[in-house]
Amino acid sequence: MKKFLIAGMSAAVLALSLPAAETLATVNGHKITKEEVQSVLNSMGARTTYDALPDDVKKRVLDQVIEQELLQEKAIKSGITRSKEYKEALEKLKKKLALDIWMKRELDAIKVSDVEAKKAYEEHKNAFQRPEMVHARHILVKTEAEAKKIIDELKKTPKSELKAKFIELAKRYSTGPSAVKGGDLGMFGRKQMVKPFSDAAFSLEAGEFTKKPVKTQFGYHVIFVEEKKPAQTIPFEDVKDRIKQNLKMEKFKEKIKKIADQLRSKAKVTYQ
Repeated sequence: MKKFLIAGMSAAVLALSLPAAETLATVNGHKITKEEVQSVLNSMGARTTYDALPDDVKKRVLDQVIEQELLQEKAIKSGITRSKEYKEALEKLKKKLALDIWMKRELDAIKVSDVEAKKAYEEHKNAFQRPEMVHARHILVKTEAEAKKIIDELKKTPKSELKAKFIELAKRYSTGPSAVKGGDLGMFGRKQMVKPFSDAAFSLEAGEFTKKPVKTQFGYHVIFVEEKKPAQTIPFEDVKDRIKQNLKMEKFKEKIKKIADQLRSKAKVTYQ
């Protein structure tokens, strides 16, 4: 429960650090920002950003926020802010806002040095391993005979022309969705493909193709490897900022827990 509470407060603190959002509309002088619209999307359970929405959906969402702004103005003009319910709710919001701003200051005060980050990197090097990868293309056909015919044609092709020939044959014969891209599957690790396919691809060197059809549940494949990258440790400089941010949040959680424990030890708490 404590972990959940601290994590939730941390998110609120980080939210206070966001830059000013872009203005999307103005309603009676009030600016409607992209941040406000995104909040509406989040409250609706949308797992996307405003920028990623189609233009017609953007318009509908923005209109909904504008409608909400107009209703809020009407509520204020009605005198609701003088009601007891409003004043009680406002006091709760003030306390939460005070906590969020105070916690942001506590977070900003925490510093993590490069030395600390480097030490964490060395202690957890296994977490920064990049697995062996290959960049491959394939031609998928229904029968072994078709695959063998393609292999025979590739065997007759000069090495300097092999990639271009493979792309041409993939576009012509492959039944897989990557056919339009010349069979390009991009860079992938061993576990990202079915085992027979991965075993064959990783057994090849860059510039080589399978001399026998590779059978999987999808059909028969002819595979060409463009590039191989050995397993390696991600350099410290590439992950330094991420490590420092993680260490900062760890220090922040420890700091807040210590303060909370001290306050609780001095407080009078009774359970009803």
